[in-house]
Amino acid sequence: MIPIIHSKYFENILNEEQIEIFVTLQKTLKKLNQFSNLTKLIDGDDYWISQIYDSIWPFFIDSKGYYDRKKFIDIGSGCGFPGLAYAITHPYSQIYLIDSSEKKTNALKKIVAAINLEDRVFVIKERIEEFGHNSLFRNTFDIGTTRAVSSPSTVSEYILPMLKEEGLGLIYCGKWKLEDQKKLEKTLHILKGYIKKIKKTSLPAGKGERHVIYIKPIRKCSELYPRSLGKPAKHPL
Repeated sequence: MIPIIHSKYFENILNEEQIEIFVTLQKTLKKLNQFSNLTKLIDGDDYWISQIYDSIWPFFIDSKGYYDRKKFIDIGSGCGFPGLAYAITHPYSQIYLIDSSEKKTNALKKIVAAINLEDRVFVIKERIEEFGHNSLFRNTFDIGTTRAVSSPSTVSEYILPMLKEEGLGLIYCGKWKLEDQKKLEKTLHILKGYIKKIKKTSLPAGKGERHVIYIKPIRKCSELYPRSLGKPAKHPL
């Protein structure tokens, strides 16, 4: 269960059913981690603060229901965060977890089955540079996220082509400097997007400083983006 000392941080956010699901998720991760080495953050504060709290805080600080009933994509989902945490806390949304690693997507499918979310959480093994040009999904998502994937300039090229014109992208990062903002603004200008706002928090238990950069399209970005495999990471806009 959530360590009692930190339970206050989840008041009015998680109900008992959601806590039970997160416990099942933790147990499943521990089992899979023995064979797949998915993440080191699976015990105590590492799990409840660095994984769960860090994933969900942006959706509850000032949302007023904005994030409910959405079509959500988590790009480079890894072991499932923030996508699975969002799925558990927003039970009427549809979630797509995208990762290029077969090892990780196979594990994600087992996790989704273990927490009984197969009806609305979909795991896709594909490079986002290719998935981003699939006409069935491009420009169809309300929310797009990346966490611990690459630089903000790189991941913005992954996120914006997936969003509806009224959609919202969330880029999770640690420290954030004015220099980082200037680089991202140049990239977003090319992609026909902009920074809507930047939110900062200090995680409980001394787990560090976190920023979320909220980005939005001005209009649909060019069909040129995302560029071909590897280019966004090697040559950020």
